[in-house]
Amino acid sequence: MLVFVRGAGDLATGIAVRLFRAGCAVSMTDIAQPTTVRRTVAFSEAVRLGETEVEGVRARCVPDAAAAEACMAEGLVAVLVDPGAEALPELGPDAVVDAIIAKRNLGTAIDMARAVIGVGPGFTAGVDCHAVVETRRGHNLGRVIWEGSAEPDTGVPGIIAGHGADRVLRAPAAGVFEPVRAIGDTVRAGDVVATVAGSPVPATIDGVLRGLLAPGVPVEPGMKAGDIDPRGVAAHCFSISDKARAVGGGVLEAVLALTGALG
Repeated sequence: MLVFVRGAGDLATGIAVRLFRAGCAVSMTDIAQPTTVRRTVAFSEAVRLGETEVEGVRARCVPDAAAAEACMAEGLVAVLVDPGAEALPELGPDAVVDAIIAKRNLGTAIDMARAVIGVGPGFTAGVDCHAVVETRRGHNLGRVIWEGSAEPDTGVPGIIAGHGADRVLRAPAAGVFEPVRAIGDTVRAGDVVATVAGSPVPATIDGVLRGLLAPGVPVEPGMKAGDIDPRGVAAHCFSISDKARAVGGGVLEAVLALTGALG
């Protein structure tokens, strides 16, 4: 079974790994200069590095659909710079998963495949996709929605060890992001972790740097640029999150049910 995943950030990667381990061939897409913060657990890094690995699953950036098919035949996840999903007709996937997490639909349609799944807010099951998977933390995280939409985006990051919005690092100015610390580093509030156009990006709380934008990424004021985990466990920075695993499970359930693999 071939699954085409729109997006290759950390949540999309958690989904892709779950599908891959269930026996699916997986092709993913991203933009030419990804803005993923949790880069150590995101296949979007293949765009920058050529290849990358997350929890033993390898991904390679490829130029077109033919190369994607060859890559998947080798047992790798294929990553295309293809935000418009231009390669989709040639690949002819069994399922399409929109995991861009844009909080709105950026062009996914219910007729793209026999199984089309929208991840998070911005989709309506039965209208622009066959099923929606809930991404909001709480009792319904990872639930498959067969009618209606996911809970609306609150704009407030999920609470981890009592911290929400204050654990997110944001660009102080327009310019190019230049990290001076690395993902996995332990930091204290006030430590400079990056600069933008000469302006420092300080750590907002004590903890471990769970995510940082890649060097050279253009940013605008207020753009998300990093993430601090107050639990302080460096190993968490290099493994798929509980949220991504839960959402991945919901997507896998929906794909199997819609393609008839569950009988």
